[in-house]
Amino acid sequence: MSYSATGPDESFSAGKQRQSALSLVFFLATAFALLLRFTVSPQLLNMVVNYTADQGAFYEKLHVGTYAIFLLLPIVLFSRPILLRGDEIGTFRALMRYSVLMFVLVPYLFVIGRAGSSGFIIDTYLAAGAAGLIMLSLEPTSRRALGDIIVVMLIVSAVIGIVEAVTQQRFLPYNLKELQFRPIGLSAHPLALGAFSATGIGFVTLTRWRIWVRLAAILLLYIGCAASGARFALLAASAEVVLLLLFVRWPRVSPRQELKGKMVALLVTAILGMALVGVLASGGLLNRFGGSLFDENFMARVTIYRVFDYASWKDILFGMNDKALLAIVREKLHLPYIESTPVFMVMLFGLPIALLFAVVVFWILFRLLRGAPLPAWIATMTFLAAALSNNALSSKTPEMIMIVVLLLSYRPKTQPVAQAQLNAVP
Repeated sequence: MSYSATGPDESFSAGKQRQSALSLVFFLATAFALLLRFTVSPQLLNMVVNYTADQGAFYEKLHVGTYAIFLLLPIVLFSRPILLRGDEIGTFRALMRYSVLMFVLVPYLFVIGRAGSSGFIIDTYLAAGAAGLIMLSLEPTSRRALGDIIVVMLIVSAVIGIVEAVTQQRFLPYNLKELQFRPIGLSAHPLALGAFSATGIGFVTLTRWRIWVRLAAILLLYIGCAASGARFALLAASAEVVLLLLFVRWPRVSPRQELKGKMVALLVTAILGMALVGVLASGGLLNRFGGSLFDENFMARVTIYRVFDYASWKDILFGMNDKALLAIVREKLHLPYIESTPVFMVMLFGLPIALLFAVVVFWILFRLLRGAPLPAWIATMTFLAAALSNNALSSKTPEMIMIVVLLLSYRPKTQPVAQAQLNAVP
């Protein structure tokens, strides 16, 4: 007769190996789902399903990356115990509240007869909450690695955009008519490429890469932003670089040495910046800055506010159907799109619900910024400035998901003053 026994050390080792294997699988699955959402453009999806077309079933209106995120969420949350430490507990609860509020908004839109507008709530905002919960379920090292992957993706997108600007050929399909050629990189629109590149600059400084790699990455992102033709994003990126240079602390130097170093760095940056402007201008990447900033595109963003002149107080307070709103914009204002998030939200939800929606979105962003390093604050403000200059936050775009993921990726280490364990498996 033979006997076999497993000692406590062997059981612990086997359990640890299983957890490590699961962690790797979840890390790879999360990276795949996020990259799917960030790099598969609506134009690519429209070649397979009716993603942005008026016709088609409701299930076609959600991005394949959104489906991947929602499918991954319960698997990650309920397949193993999740340990949260310190402020992560409050952040997890905040993301749960945010997700519930966004989830409730979807049936509300169905009830009031605006089901067609629920797609961007799910694709942009509810998916951001799901992605945030997935990020918190991973180990801090995995989160940081995912952040690095997303930043690399932003750099690759900027490089592709630069190549597109030089060759005047896009790599991905793009069916919108432009007055002049503008690259898109791995994004869905030139303005999205500009916002991606500008946002990435601040988060590059939070990586642990060598200093010369970070400087090269910032330069590529900045040139990619210029190549996109997104003028407001380029101005925001320029201000971002100056703010990062002036206000982010330099480690291992005295305040006096830091001040002297920053003055020299600022002078060098100004000189190199003027030289870069000359190179970009000679290469045709600053053509959209040749005239006034107050051109037709700028005036379209101002003219859109005249939609309130053609809306009743009932429409303003309780909202109106998106198709009726677009008809007013095209027939009365002679504009093809609603390139204003505030206008779209007020006219879709009604002023009270729109204000509540804005409060919830800004609340979760500032909740994620609690205790975050200064570069994360600067990058987030740059993101908001670029996104609010167009309709990025009122359409089916991945920007909101991206900023949530990046903020959770580069959170500072929390002190284990409190901890909670989500026991997914009894």
